[in-house]
Amino acid sequence: MLRAPTLVTFGAHDVILGGPVSAPLDSTGAFEVVLPATDAPGMNPSGWSYQVAEQLTGVPANRIYQILLPSETPEVDLADIAPTDPSTPNYVAVRGDSAYEVAVEAGFVGTVEQWLASLIGPQGVKGDTGQSGPAGDDAYEVAVEAGFVGDRAAWLASLVGPTGATGETGEQGPPGTNGADGAPGVVQSVNGQSAAAVVLVAADVSAVPDTAPGAPNGVATLDASGKVPAEQLPTGTGGGAVDSVNGETGVVVLDAADVGAATAGHTHTAAQVGALATTARGAANGVASLDAGSRLPIAQMPTAVAKNVWTPQSLGFQAWSVDPAAVANPAMKAAVVGRIYLSGINITEPTPVNRVVIHARGWGGSALVPAARFYAGIYNEAGTRIATSGQVSNLPEAGQITGTAPGAKNNHIGAVPVPLTATATLQPGRYWAAFLMSAGGATDFYYMHIQNEAPSNPGNFFLGATAFQRHWCIPSGQTSLPTTVNQSTGEVGLDPAVMALAMV
Repeated sequence: MLRAPTLVTFGAHDVILGGPVSAPLDSTGAFEVVLPATDAPGMNPSGWSYQVAEQLTGVPANRIYQILLPSETPEVDLADIAPTDPSTPNYVAVRGDSAYEVAVEAGFVGTVEQWLASLIGPQGVKGDTGQSGPAGDDAYEVAVEAGFVGDRAAWLASLVGPTGATGETGEQGPPGTNGADGAPGVVQSVNGQSAAAVVLVAADVSAVPDTAPGAPNGVATLDASGKVPAEQLPTGTGGGAVDSVNGETGVVVLDAADVGAATAGHTHTAAQVGALATTARGAANGVASLDAGSRLPIAQMPTAVAKNVWTPQSLGFQAWSVDPAAVANPAMKAAVVGRIYLSGINITEPTPVNRVVIHARGWGGSALVPAARFYAGIYNEAGTRIATSGQVSNLPEAGQITGTAPGAKNNHIGAVPVPLTATATLQPGRYWAAFLMSAGGATDFYYMHIQNEAPSNPGNFFLGATAFQRHWCIPSGQTSLPTTVNQSTGEVGLDPAVMALAMV
């Protein structure tokens, strides 16, 4: 069975062929069938081959392979082109006879060279001269088509090669006659003057006459020292002579006092020039200095708090939302998953921080509670996030600092620092520390808090033009820290978290 594409059309002849062609074997095992050539002109589709499927009785594995039937070989024996070696491809191309082979089959006798020679006939008679073709491009246009970039003048300049070496001097020619050619060694004219004896004046060569130096409307002269003489100076200039200096005549010698100056090597003090000494900056009874932020350093400020009291710095923190020792915690509070806790912190001087600290009342660490995930960050008073920890999945357990008592250590109670992605230097102002447990269980993290769930939390009492709530939260549904927060839409009726900032 020989199978062509499903449908083959010859549009110019209104012929449509379709379906496979079955070729049964005769009693001798042969068959004959007429098929369109695979490269027939005007055929749609084109570029295809026949699929031959053998169906022989008693043969367990019949073959299927492709063949081409080009028009140059009108008769093909399938046995000559069918694959016999299993290692050969299934696709079998058909090669037609060469022109020489066709000539031999038609009766030519001789070698290939003799046959090629037989193709050359005698030279024909000379034909008539054809019409002149159109004028070709000039050289510049050809150069442009070949890739030259530039106008015609640039192209002409590119044709000029480098100057060659100077040739040998030729023989001197015969002398000319006296007249137009001129006689050797004889000047014919000078500055346009032709005379037997040419005399030039200064004007002829654009020069100053030698009578001009020192003469009216001439030029000034210089004396032996290279100076203009006094007699040639304008009237009233003193003629170059000094009559007196500071009222003194003769050989005058001036000292510093004569001209109101200090003596050589004299050093003025700051007081003498109405200034303060540099040693007065930041010194007792001196003047205050300013830091790089144009602010007065806290070290030069008078004492603003009572001495000998507990401060954040005395316990290792940079700042805190509230002194944890003043907080009562009668009931356990677990951090709610998805709730952002915000605690206000006041900064009075530039302060670097790289940790947000959450005070834990029970946190066994990520090794014990691996599903918990946390975020911490810092927001400025405008509600813009200025620092973040990113998601933290490995947070150490609380209460494990050396020296912690067993009751706190075994119950995992203590300060838990959450590292920020980068150190932030906080300038004086009001900020919120933020803490979020974004994933985990309802009892994974217990935190220290201010016992006040009512909207009347005294930490949120304030005066001034703008509110600043020290204790509030975003109640639910948060999976990370937003870039901005708004205290006016937050919740104040929830137990505030005790938090701090640190630089570790």
